[in-house]
Amino acid sequence: MIRNVNVAALERMRTRLNRLYGPQEQERLLERLVALVGRYGIGLEGYSKAPLWDETTSLLITYGDAIRHGDEPALRALKRFADDRLRGAIHAIHLLPFFPYSSDDGFSVIDYRTVDPRLGTWNDVRELGRGFRLMFDLVLNHVSRRSKWFADYLAGIAPYRDYFLSVDPDVDLSAVVRPRALPLLTTVRTLHGEAHLWTTFSEDQIDLDFSNPDVLFEFLDVLFFYLSNGASIIRLDAIAYLWKQIGTSCIHLPQTHEVVRLLRDLLDMVAPETVLLTETNVPHEENVSYFGNGDEAHAIYQFPLPPLLLHALLSGDASALTRWASGLGDLPPKCTYLNFTASHDGIGVRPLRGLIPDAEIDRLAEEVKARGGLVSYKTDSDGSQSPYELNVTYFDALSDDPETVTDLHVERFLCSQTISMALQGIPALYFHSLVATRNDYAGLERTGRARSINRRKFSEEELDALLADSSSVPARVLSELVRRLRLRSASPSFHPDAPQTVVDLGPKLFCIVRERAGRSVVSISNVSARPLEVRPGQRIPSLDLAKTATDLLTGQRFMGDGKVIPLAPYQTVWLHPENGSA
Repeated sequence: MIRNVNVAALERMRTRLNRLYGPQEQERLLERLVALVGRYGIGLEGYSKAPLWDETTSLLITYGDAIRHGDEPALRALKRFADDRLRGAIHAIHLLPFFPYSSDDGFSVIDYRTVDPRLGTWNDVRELGRGFRLMFDLVLNHVSRRSKWFADYLAGIAPYRDYFLSVDPDVDLSAVVRPRALPLLTTVRTLHGEAHLWTTFSEDQIDLDFSNPDVLFEFLDVLFFYLSNGASIIRLDAIAYLWKQIGTSCIHLPQTHEVVRLLRDLLDMVAPETVLLTETNVPHEENVSYFGNGDEAHAIYQFPLPPLLLHALLSGDASALTRWASGLGDLPPKCTYLNFTASHDGIGVRPLRGLIPDAEIDRLAEEVKARGGLVSYKTDSDGSQSPYELNVTYFDALSDDPETVTDLHVERFLCSQTISMALQGIPALYFHSLVATRNDYAGLERTGRARSINRRKFSEEELDALLADSSSVPARVLSELVRRLRLRSASPSFHPDAPQTVVDLGPKLFCIVRERAGRSVVSISNVSARPLEVRPGQRIPSLDLAKTATDLLTGQRFMGDGKVIPLAPYQTVWLHPENGSA
């Protein structure tokens, strides 16, 4: 029997199953779920009572083969890098899909239960997890057409013959929201004739039919398998499109939210130390809906942050960033944001709609192209094209010149990462941000895919040589980011649950105050290329009342009621106010 079984959680899950599959199925499915728990033994030996997160929590986003060493399984080189260089700075690693795949750099999964042999084995994954918490992707919207599941579908073999959604091509699907400008249906030939299958993202990524409970339970089994192999953060990839119902938009449907709630109930009962993260690259109001009433995702991505930070630092105007941060509102209990600036994907600009004028979005796209990046466009309803995604490394996006790196460029980039660290939530840094990777034109030419510009693969020898030279840009950036992450980890004010107050100090400055247990940190960033002075006045009470304030990043102290805080171009200070009694 499950230790500390939560009867209330079982009842909630019964209700969820009823809403998804009807009263005739709920009891059978609940019994099946309990049997599944017993199969893997998750929760049978109790569980850790550690909090989901604290001020030490930070995340590295990386492909398993970001670093390679000859023919050695790539996860071993990644483990050496993480063990040697990231201890005390990075708490968890998001290991992007590390399974055999056929396209989309891992997100077209062939076998969910096998590690790509080029990366290693499950033992290599578990070894990486000895020093870091691990995030796995649950890629549950679609599967590769090269998977055994799909092969069995084509052959009419149970249960997989019922795993996919075949639709009459004459049915009106015009209401369906599309993330990509590709055909929604893909024609395939099965043993029993022609079928037109739902493919949200590409013809190689065949959508699964979650109205069939066998599909749900296939993924519940995969989830438990991941938990048994060390996953403690589960990322629900492309979750918004999960449930299909003809005649609707097929995005954010009530049934999709019900599946997320079911997963949350299940984790709360048997693995409550596990964080559930939803990936929904949509406008803010839709994104935060995946918190539910505090009963869905524990964490969601801050998708507006990467383009807003880029806009602020390239324009020297933080007004839009300040307005957005001021309007975020309170988080539900046991919920937080994942704050990131870059990831394996490009910088999505859809979240900017309504936050800055369309003309400024177009200007941002031109700025990225001037720095050697690419812009992916979508076709709007009127036939015009508008930017959809910026394809560039975040380091190069903040350059002065695509050919050279200046000290000002480095400081601007460090400012972007430091603001992200200070915001309420959990900071997540992409591997290529940690080591200041330049645009990978060779990778772009090799694959022909725009996103490859930000997915470079290093040989271990090459990367070690770069980092051994303390004057190199990668070494300088890595050293400073690691230092700042460690300083952040030492301040309880940066706990993800610590409230955030945004202070408007004018367009050239971005200021937030984080406070917890009577201690506060005031983060002030100069987003401009010229030096500034900050005179707190009456706008930052915790600084106004303090006798001294110490910058946690430099150790510099500012004293007296008339304190003036000088800021170099793109400098951030983390000021800890002291009233003399602390």
